[in-house]
Amino acid sequence: MAKKHSPLIEKKAQLINHLASGNKPKSEWRIGTEHEKIGFNLSTLKPLPYEGDCGIRAMLEGLQRFEWEPVSEKGYVIALKREGASVSLEPGGQFELSGAPLETVHQTCGEVNRHLREVREVATEIGAGFLSLGFRPDTRLEDVPVMPKGRYKIMRDYMPKVGNLGREMMFRTCTVQTNLDFSSESDMVKKMRVSLALQPLATALFANSPFTDGKPNGFKSYRSQIWLDTDPDRTGMLPFAFEQGFGFEQYVDYALDVPMYFVHRGDDYLDASGLNFRDFLEGRLSILPGEKPTMEDFEDHLSTIFPEVRLKTFLEMRGADTGPWRELCALPAFWVGLLYDEAALDAAWDLVKDWTEEERQQLRNDVPKHGLQTSFRSGNLQDIAKIALLLSREGLKSRGNLNGHGESESVFLEDLDRFAKTGKSNADLLLEKYNGDWEQDILQTYVDCIY
Repeated sequence: MAKKHSPLIEKKAQLINHLASGNKPKSEWRIGTEHEKIGFNLSTLKPLPYEGDCGIRAMLEGLQRFEWEPVSEKGYVIALKREGASVSLEPGGQFELSGAPLETVHQTCGEVNRHLREVREVATEIGAGFLSLGFRPDTRLEDVPVMPKGRYKIMRDYMPKVGNLGREMMFRTCTVQTNLDFSSESDMVKKMRVSLALQPLATALFANSPFTDGKPNGFKSYRSQIWLDTDPDRTGMLPFAFEQGFGFEQYVDYALDVPMYFVHRGDDYLDASGLNFRDFLEGRLSILPGEKPTMEDFEDHLSTIFPEVRLKTFLEMRGADTGPWRELCALPAFWVGLLYDEAALDAAWDLVKDWTEEERQQLRNDVPKHGLQTSFRSGNLQDIAKIALLLSREGLKSRGNLNGHGESESVFLEDLDRFAKTGKSNADLLLEKYNGDWEQDILQTYVDCIY
């Protein structure tokens, strides 16, 4: 039976209106930050299983002392909620904070700081730690525990049918994301285009996954490389977003053509992998004959689409590896500066508007390996980084949001400025350590990269 309390979808216009309901006046624009981290046992350095004294359940139970409310599925605590934020689990136990919508980068950084302090307190008590890397540095895929969430079994079984690295994405990667608002369809379109074009730049600046199975993997962002061979139906740079006439309806059409994963009913996830949401709209879904979807079903479906920038009732920036504490604040700062100030957004559009589809895709293909040294036209991405960071800094200053020390939100760009100046990201610095002070001992990541 259909979900209760969620309106039935009778026609496509409802889906378009759903996305358009994200339109907000600038005074109501907010910043949401999400980040994942890799848990491990401090004694054995092995990944955290769900059960046990040093496990994910113990983390989720321990965090409840900080007024987090548990969310359960079939007897398993799988998430926590508090004040508009949540803590949830990725397939391999990656621990994720989905932050509340906040007004300033100072606030979102405060939220990140509070969360990491709470996590560290509980983790220390149970003998666990968390890594600030975009990919598990030495744990083999087959050794990663599987979390007890119904949707992940369906995804795990489907992934090998459509790509070679989907399970790697599920179980071994970690990202940091920023979710931002728009005021109108035209504002969404401009922000979508700018952020899609510059998403490879964010990947290069935040590249932080150079190790696999205990040794260098040949990439600056192996997490980003994995997405190139995960599922072509639901990933990528969305070239249609740059076509004349792009808007909410065109994104809905794209989403309807992305194969489904599941339908959520009660505590069960019904396997709909490969089925068509358009059939669902017509009441012809084979696993639920005669039933039409609810808006919640469509929201679930939108959450299973993974382009470099994802549209819901807000825009999600999806190109960055997770990183050290400070850089969890740098990502929202970078995108807020570019997208939330009109002058900065116009200048950013001027920067990218003549890039061709082929150039954008080439950047996307080359960045995982070459990072800021990726060639572009007569220079490289390091040159673009300097320009984009200058625009972001000016955008943040013009917002005028100061902390208690009188500093604007641009203070969070300092690490990125250093990367742009030197052409070296965290991945480059980690590789220098690996070949230098670490003497090629990958276990040093568990010392140098712990939150």
